[in-house]
Amino acid sequence: MYQRVKYDFKQELIKIKDSGLFKEERTILSSQKPEIHVQFPAGSEAREVLNFCSNNYLGLASHPDIVRAAHEALDRYGFGLASVRFICGTQDLHKRLEERISQFYQTEDTILYSSCFDANGGLFESLLGTEDAIITDALNHASIIDGIRLCKAKRFIYEHSDMMSLENALKKAREGMDIWDGPGLDKEPVPARNILIATDGVFSMDGDIADVRGIIELANKYDALVMVDESHATGFLGRTGRGAIETHDALGQVDLITSTLGKAMGGATGGFTSGRREMIEILRQKSRPYLFSNTLAPSIAAAGIAAFDLLEKSDDLRRKLMANTTLFRGEMTRLGFDVIEGVHPIVPVLFRKFENDAQLSQQMARDLYAEGIYVVGFFFPVVPRGQSRIRVQISAAHTTEHIEKAVAAFAKVGRRHQVI
Repeated sequence: MYQRVKYDFKQELIKIKDSGLFKEERTILSSQKPEIHVQFPAGSEAREVLNFCSNNYLGLASHPDIVRAAHEALDRYGFGLASVRFICGTQDLHKRLEERISQFYQTEDTILYSSCFDANGGLFESLLGTEDAIITDALNHASIIDGIRLCKAKRFIYEHSDMMSLENALKKAREGMDIWDGPGLDKEPVPARNILIATDGVFSMDGDIADVRGIIELANKYDALVMVDESHATGFLGRTGRGAIETHDALGQVDLITSTLGKAMGGATGGFTSGRREMIEILRQKSRPYLFSNTLAPSIAAAGIAAFDLLEKSDDLRRKLMANTTLFRGEMTRLGFDVIEGVHPIVPVLFRKFENDAQLSQQMARDLYAEGIYVVGFFFPVVPRGQSRIRVQISAAHTTEHIEKAVAAFAKVGRRHQVI
């Protein structure tokens, strides 16, 4: 049997390679930090490069306070719990971290998951049924898309960050689907019982921030719930690092927040959903990734608490990150690169003005690696056709010298390829 299937899989892998979408892993031989030792391609001699493609926004992945908290938890609580939460997998660490997150986001309750992908995967089907509707941004993360696919609620997609498109979807959901879209002339339209609007707080490819205020206003108008995924915002976006919601002065006005501990907040793993008490309790009772996945390791829970404690003690890392971001964005724009405007440390450098944009994104990424700058190029179908780019990610751990070296390398390689 497998010999026949093996041929099919081989052909699919050939197609992936021929399309330029084959993903090769680069082996890092050091801890995660701005200067890393990388072996690529496999078998080659390791070299030191500057990392500009990590989600390590606050530089906490190797922060001594985070590492110390993890070590202490290993010594006191052990390596793992070998259980799901509701059997024998809940320690005081987990409850303390959930309380800490609720306090941070000013919500009523929080539930932990092994990742934000799991948090999103277990959200929709637990809370919504066939009588309900989900309205989702067209550029939402894959975890939101997959979570919605598991749910039996009606689905509506609105154009990216387009409030008019969102309102049209809300009207359809609230008044019942248009007869030409669904039920047909012989059936009455069926209005949705409950409506949930789902959006990323920050969209990971462009680094643009959702119009959370506009979404909330429309949700209030049409009696809908709002869910925001703050994975690329928790800890550093907003005046005190409370994300896109805080940026729009909307703390306490969103029903559900999902996010991760695997980016700015230490960079290991772990996710959560925070929000209305009754909704969180339903998730504890029904959310399958929570019920059937091992509990978060004690060391990661302790490190998560330490990360939130660091944010409370000082705003220095957040301010350093924003200063680094402003410096890099300003210098790249001055050089003439096509950089999407914004304030987020995700800085997309686009090649949309060139017919060979896909090839440019890959060639420039390779040449930048040769110059000691580790970045990754993205092209269709990961991003829309004609929107190929290199996505640069800035960290608070980067020094001014790191930023200047990256800018100089971009200038050198950009001129070589006549991009600037």
